[in-house]
Amino acid sequence: MASFLMPTLSTARPQAGSEAARRLSPAYVSAWLFGPVSAAPLVSFRVLFGLLTLFSSLRFLALGWVEAQYGSSALKFSYSGFEWVEYTGQTGLYLLYGLMILASLGIILGALYRLSAVVFFLAFSYVELIDKTYYLNHYYFVSLVAFWMIWVPAHRSHSLDAGWWPRLRGATVPRWSVLLFQFQLAVVYTYAGLAKITPHWLLEAMPLRLWLPAQDHTPLIGPLLHQDWVAYVFSWAGMLFDCTIILWLCLRRTRPWAYLAVLGFHALTGYWFQIGVFPLVMSALVLVFFSPAWHARVQAGLARLLGSAPHPGAAPAPPAPSLGWLRPATLLVLGLYVGFQLLYPWRYLLYGGNRFWHERGYRFGWRVMLMEKAGTATFYVQDGPQGRRGAVRNEDFLNDHQVKQMSFQPDMILQYAHWLAAHYQQQGMQRPQVRAEVYVTLNGQPSQLLVDPAVDLAQVSDEQTHWILPHAER
Repeated sequence: MASFLMPTLSTARPQAGSEAARRLSPAYVSAWLFGPVSAAPLVSFRVLFGLLTLFSSLRFLALGWVEAQYGSSALKFSYSGFEWVEYTGQTGLYLLYGLMILASLGIILGALYRLSAVVFFLAFSYVELIDKTYYLNHYYFVSLVAFWMIWVPAHRSHSLDAGWWPRLRGATVPRWSVLLFQFQLAVVYTYAGLAKITPHWLLEAMPLRLWLPAQDHTPLIGPLLHQDWVAYVFSWAGMLFDCTIILWLCLRRTRPWAYLAVLGFHALTGYWFQIGVFPLVMSALVLVFFSPAWHARVQAGLARLLGSAPHPGAAPAPPAPSLGWLRPATLLVLGLYVGFQLLYPWRYLLYGGNRFWHERGYRFGWRVMLMEKAGTATFYVQDGPQGRRGAVRNEDFLNDHQVKQMSFQPDMILQYAHWLAAHYQQQGMQRPQVRAEVYVTLNGQPSQLLVDPAVDLAQVSDEQTHWILPHAER
């Protein structure tokens, strides 16, 4: 037996090893990533993304959120490193939303596509950076996608640009330009699933045990939502869905069923929770995992329905010119971006403690609907050690949503305290001291102090953490 196997092993292993080494070589990876693939999925992605951003922008204006979110507060909570982003006033904000609407139309139609993508990315990201009170994972996702839309040739077909400039026409795009969006979607789902692998989520079914009974109006399953075992089923199903859905979307045989699961999952969560357009965004954009042939059939059908003739030049693209330094530069940027997306969500490990409590490293980590947290925050301002002291009416400076969010997020509590100190100094206080009494409840546990009430927060820097009290599990 040994003599029969040895020749086979001695020849097969080096061949397999050399093939694997060849496929991992920079030259092979570069050729593969820049290899041509059908442009159809990317074109669909462009149109769907533009439709979603157009709908979202119009919805924001129609609901009056320009005034409600930005016009009624004296303080905007800035992101660290982006303090230079200032509120533009309502007129400026309306102008930015007008630009977003025009840019969205440009992305949908492929009209001045690159310029439209740049304008949308800058306008949308600027608005989102004004106040972190309104941070949502899908806003971060939209900013990332908008940035990469600038760089991909999503207007090579089914676009006005392709009609105006025939040299742009082509039926193929570099493989990386499709893979990049698939990768980003995979990060969103998979990291959301990994974040659910915690004792609270899996062994205590929290916070779904708190949330589901309030949804007992749900048709068919409403009466069951008071049962604890149902919360456990949804907790485990949610984790498994997030962790594996990308795999099922990648496999041809399971893709249709996986997409039905995507629609069901997002329809239910959208019905139950106030999560804005997130279900719509994910349901639409995961179609990028469908085959090029499927996208081509859909686009051809829509073109016939709209009476739009395909561009005669929508044929395989001409041989790509030599990219020189551009190809390695693109690979370097893509590699850095992929590495950042894979590593940055784990930065919370550097801080220790209960990340749901102190929330350090929590944002930009694709943690979605993982906790039930609420607080009440009372701030006291005193003019020096012996001066007059009084309680602050938060409603005088912040809107209702800001008060709610600030009351359990330490970095916003500190930022507000610094702002209060500066404000009362302008009002004539010599040395305003700011202390806070903040009670927070996490996942249904009894409320406890989040902040040391003896610490003068006006003297605390952003890097210091001694003023945040540890969470006591009860």
